[in-house]
Amino acid sequence: MHEGSIPLISELVLLGGGHAHALVLRRWGMAPVPGVRLTLINPGPTAPYTGMLPGHVAGHYARDALDIDLVRLARFAGARLVLGAVDRIDPVARALSVPGRAPIGYDLLSIDIGVTSDMAGLPGFAEHGIAAKPLGRFAEAWDGYCARSGPARIAVIGGGVAGVELALACAHRMHALGRAAEVAVIDRGAILGGWPGRKRLLRAMAAHGIARIEGAAPVAVTPDAVVLADGRRVASDFTIGAAGAVPHGWLATCGMAMQDGYLVVDDQLRSVSHPEVYGAGDCVHLRDSPRPKAGVFAVRAAPVLAWNLRADLTGRQRRVFRPQRDFLKLVSLGGRDALAEKAGLTWSGPAMWRWKDRIDARFMDRLKHLPAMAQPRPPAGAARGLATEMAGPAPCGGCGAKLGAGALGTILGGRPGDDAAVVTVGGLRQVMSTDHLRGFALDPVLVARAAAIHAMGDIWAMGARPQVALATVILPRMAARLQGAWLAEVMTAARDIFAAEGAEIVGGHSSMGTEVTLGFAVTGVLDRDPVTLAGARPGDALILSRGIGTGVVLAAEMQMRATGPEVAATWAQMTTPQGAASAILAPHAHAMTDVTGFGLAGHLGNICAASGVGAEVRLDALPLLPGALRLSAAGLRSTLFAQNRAALAGRVTAPETAQAALIFDPQTAGGLLAAVPRQEAEKIVAALCRAGFAAACIGHVTKTAMIRFD
Repeated sequence: MHEGSIPLISELVLLGGGHAHALVLRRWGMAPVPGVRLTLINPGPTAPYTGMLPGHVAGHYARDALDIDLVRLARFAGARLVLGAVDRIDPVARALSVPGRAPIGYDLLSIDIGVTSDMAGLPGFAEHGIAAKPLGRFAEAWDGYCARSGPARIAVIGGGVAGVELALACAHRMHALGRAAEVAVIDRGAILGGWPGRKRLLRAMAAHGIARIEGAAPVAVTPDAVVLADGRRVASDFTIGAAGAVPHGWLATCGMAMQDGYLVVDDQLRSVSHPEVYGAGDCVHLRDSPRPKAGVFAVRAAPVLAWNLRADLTGRQRRVFRPQRDFLKLVSLGGRDALAEKAGLTWSGPAMWRWKDRIDARFMDRLKHLPAMAQPRPPAGAARGLATEMAGPAPCGGCGAKLGAGALGTILGGRPGDDAAVVTVGGLRQVMSTDHLRGFALDPVLVARAAAIHAMGDIWAMGARPQVALATVILPRMAARLQGAWLAEVMTAARDIFAAEGAEIVGGHSSMGTEVTLGFAVTGVLDRDPVTLAGARPGDALILSRGIGTGVVLAAEMQMRATGPEVAATWAQMTTPQGAASAILAPHAHAMTDVTGFGLAGHLGNICAASGVGAEVRLDALPLLPGALRLSAAGLRSTLFAQNRAALAGRVTAPETAQAALIFDPQTAGGLLAAVPRQEAEKIVAALCRAGFAAACIGHVTKTAMIRFD
């Protein structure tokens, strides 16, 4: 049976990209449950691995070595990834709230959101301190601090093992950077208390010159100090909060059984009050086997969690999670040296660090080196040539599965048409256009936002203001009870995008198909003469309002070869409207278009053909999306790349380089390309940049008919 013909009947949501969920995603990708849509919700495209943070702070690991790439894992698992922070769970309605979008419903929910060491109750900490958790924000702040010069003054609030380990790592890194450092650990009690390895860690602190400040409670944090209750001031321009992890405050307000802010789960990892909710990691309290907060329990819980989620979805018997009573603790000592402790016994030395390094590397390798999945085979008795077609690249999300320039050129007789049709009704001039996108991502909300912006591109390109839109929504086959929620998510997202640009969705049509496909017919109002493709003049400057590379990044994402941050940056650009850019460009533009499926070279070619001119473009001036050049150099291409390049043979000259290849890259919700008077170009680009667009002057219009990129 074709995958697209299997109806969706259940919604499984994983809230948080913690260690347990990362391993669940890996298992799901190897054996998904047919009929279930899997959703992962996380604030960012990556999740840092806690075990390697001290090593990164000390300088042993690069920043990206810490990151679990959730975009890649989600694609492997066939899961939609929602980048956002949940602020409420309604267990009665079985829905989660993510600001800026419609509620996300679930039949089965699993929570793995970790904890935080944010010291919200300490005056000044929010402004002048940084919590050790969440780790992503801490790592970014630390990298910025390491880039500075001059003496370092670092204070760690919290004298537990985690705080001391971070202090040792900080001191080692500052020494390696050649910066004089004052590092202090502050605790209201005794540092390390009665921990079995206390003496060894205290010796390591002394060897690194780390000050111990015990029996002193911090009462405030200032830009240059931590103020203690006894009036002392501990000099610090980088204050770290590591005084014990605390649960996220919002979780306790959701009406589920809690203990001290932690979700209470039974021995099957199910909420004791809401059995359709599971939990793992530091955010839960194990009712039947209470354990301290440690990542090892999340990793050990993952197989049981994955099994039980699958069991509930398929009607099988659940399993019991039996956490070990004790576990090996490996603590970095700053350099490539570590302390091991278990059952009160301790060992230390470089061999312990190598042991810890191997354990951490093995865990990350499981999530980075994902098993290759078998390609689908043609059914028995298939037509000749089907196997070859199936083996070739499928229409990728990077071009929205559009038809190529060659096919369209046959229909249009080779003549470039303007971006939208201009009609006059009762003296009011309007522009009309339509566009749609295949689901380039597994989140229909993301696709809806990009499709709305993509459809308004033609309106903006002619200098008009979007007024009304009609929607065409094709959703995959699913149970009737799910259809309303899916449609609500899509239409809420699109309606918000249009409303922000002063337009309204006034109707549309919906149907079912094999995958998500969304489109909009848009009408806009003209307050001035339309800006068309014709009108570019020799000497005009060419301005591009934002980066290119959506095609190659999205194609690479489908092949799991783009990084999470690269994909997230592309998604962010694609879902940013360009009405403000049009308002800046249109009053000055002699010609303008939006850069979409034909790529930069193709759409510039349309301007040149309609205006009877040529162009010269500087490749080094092109704004590029993060990762676009790297992926192009690696040989990644979107499906329409070859057709776009072939359609311009004889009209465009460009070197055979990875950067030049990007001029043929098809764009989705791409930038505006305008020909403007050269003397006004600098101030126009400055205005676009002030408005938040990564705009650039990329070249100029020439008298000759050729288009040169060099």
